[in-house]
Amino acid sequence: MIKTLSTPIKDEDLESLNVGDIVYLTGQLVTCRDVAHRRLIELKQQLPVDLQGGAIFHAGPIVRKKDDGSFEMVSIGPTTSMRMEKFEKEFIEQTGVKLIIGKGGMGPETTAGCLENKAVHAVFPGGCAVLAATKVEEIERAEWQDLGMPETLWVNRVREFGPLIISIDTKGNNLFEQNKARFNERKGSIIEKINSQVRFIK
Repeated sequence: MIKTLSTPIKDEDLESLNVGDIVYLTGQLVTCRDVAHRRLIELKQQLPVDLQGGAIFHAGPIVRKKDDGSFEMVSIGPTTSMRMEKFEKEFIEQTGVKLIIGKGGMGPETTAGCLENKAVHAVFPGGCAVLAATKVEEIERAEWQDLGMPETLWVNRVREFGPLIISIDTKGNNLFEQNKARFNERKGSIIEKINSQVRFIK
C-alpha cells in the first residue's frame, strides 16, 4: 500500500497504515533530534515549533546560507532513531506529533507512545540524503540555531518526501521487533549447520 500523508496529519489518516507500508509526506517536516528532545523533556523548554498533527525527521542536515539570508537544503539524511528512544514516548504525548521519521527501528517505549497517541514511526532509506534534499521545496525557517547546524530545528516544506517505510503503526506493531523475533527463531538451525561445517576452525 502506498499513500501520501499531508500535514496536519489526522488520526484517521494513520488508521489504515500497517508496518511495511510505504508512504510519502507533503507539507511541513521539522528536523528534530537529540538535543531538541532533551530540551523539551529534561529541561522543560517549550518547542518554538507547533508539532500538533506534524512530522519530525531525526536528521542532521547540511544547509547552505544564501546571499539573501535564506537557506538551501544540500543534504538531509536520517539519524539513528534509537538514540531518541528514551524521550520519544513523552515527546509524542507532549507535542501531538503524528509522524516520526528516522533510520532504523525504535523500541517498546516509542511503540507504546504510538499506540496510545495514534502516531507512527517510519524509516527513510539510508544513503539517499542528497535525493531527500531535492524533496525540500523550501526551508521556511530555522529555530534554535544556537545548537549548531545538525541540531537546529529546520522547518521544511516538502513535497512527496519519501519513500518512508512504516516501522511502527498505530496498532502496537513494530516491524523491527517482529523481524528480530523471526530471525532469532530461524538462526538456531542455521548456526548449527555452519558450526558442523567449520568446527575444524576451533
